Amino acid sequence: MRTLIDIVRQSLATLWAHKLRSFLTMFGIAWGVGSLLLLVGLGEGFRSGQAKQLANLGQDIMFVFPGRIPAVAGSLQSGQTYHFTYDDYLAIRDEAHTLRVVSPVINREDIRAVSDYGSTNGQVFGVAPVYNQIRNIPIGTGRWFNDDDNTQHRRVAVVGWELLKNVFPGRPAVGATLLLNEVRFDIIGVLAKVGQDGNNGTNARIFVPLETMRDLFPLKGENVENAVSFINYRPLNKAQHLQSKEEVHRIIARRHRFDPKLEDAFEDWDTIEGSQRVDKIFNAMDYFLGVVGFVTLGLGAIGIINIMLVSVTERTREIGLRKALGATHRNILTQFFVEGLFLTLFSGGIGLLLAGGFMTLLGQLPSPEGFDTPRIVPMSAVSAILSLAIAGITAGLYPARKAAHMVPVEALRQE
Repeated sequence: MRTLIDIVRQSLATLWAHKLRSFLTMFGIAWGVGSLLLLVGLGEGFRSGQAKQLANLGQDIMFVFPGRIPAVAGSLQSGQTYHFTYDDYLAIRDEAHTLRVVSPVINREDIRAVSDYGSTNGQVFGVAPVYNQIRNIPIGTGRWFNDDDNTQHRRVAVVGWELLKNVFPGRPAVGATLLLNEVRFDIIGVLAKVGQDGNNGTNARIFVPLETMRDLFPLKGENVENAVSFINYRPLNKAQHLQSKEEVHRIIARRHRFDPKLEDAFEDWDTIEGSQRVDKIFNAMDYFLGVVGFVTLGLGAIGIINIMLVSVTERTREIGLRKALGATHRNILTQFFVEGLFLTLFSGGIGLLLAGGFMTLLGQLPSPEGFDTPRIVPMSAVSAILSLAIAGITAGLYPARKAAHMVPVEALRQE
């Protein structure tokens, strides 16, 4: 144990005696580790930010909107718009086997919302009670409406966070009343803010039960009797999302008597497919950033190897002298092992701390939408430091081993 302590003390003294060389070696290691961790951390910040932005919508959401269908059967040149109906929703709900949950949406943006304290034009959504199992609807105070509210056509509403600024500024809303086109509604819930900056459209909406919406505020226009604006649904699992889309298309097409494979008949927004596409993009970005980081790491490793080779070569006479004074082969190798290990671990730790400090500083700044605070990826940190440690230790041990096997007289003759 005492011998090991002496070797460590001697190794540190040698490093201190060659301060410039030691500093350059440590700078190369710290730069390589810090650059790699920062690049990978930024990539993970982008990935995490995009995932959170998609999560603001909800989990595994799929939208289907009506497109255009032939006005004359078999004629692709006679396209006309059509509308989904409430009965389409019922057919999907009762017949589809690959859906977890489904809800139609009746969307009106021309409804005047008036309270005792202010008024605004609100975007009113009529949805089924299960809508909160599809979309992200965080309740801040109060509650979401239930099946009884829907089946009994109750005039209750859940109000978005942003809307309260105009109709209930600084006042509690739950339990108060709100006039929608002069029809009185009781507010039973207020949504918590959705999204980092509160600029999500959900914050400015008023939600009412679907059956109440159908009674009081059906869609306006020609040929819109019993119509709904669009349909939201979730598949049973992500792997079935394409089958779910085909099943919904098939049911609607059968009811409206057109080919479900018509490309213009539906407009879909598949957030699962979008999420998978984003994952591929960020996997490619991570790969690119990782390659750049490892190139930087490789350059640092080359610098370490070069400096260690020169250092050991210059110290061949020292090795011969130590062997002449009784140092063993093991003592010499242990000293160079300790020097390489200390340089890489200490310098790698500095690079890790600098990268972590910079990421913490970025975390104090307001993050743009879609970007999360970068973070240290433990596997990248361990891989970077270990790879540089192996390079530095190997670069020191290989020439030291050759020098240690030399006859002391030959080693002392080396210039």
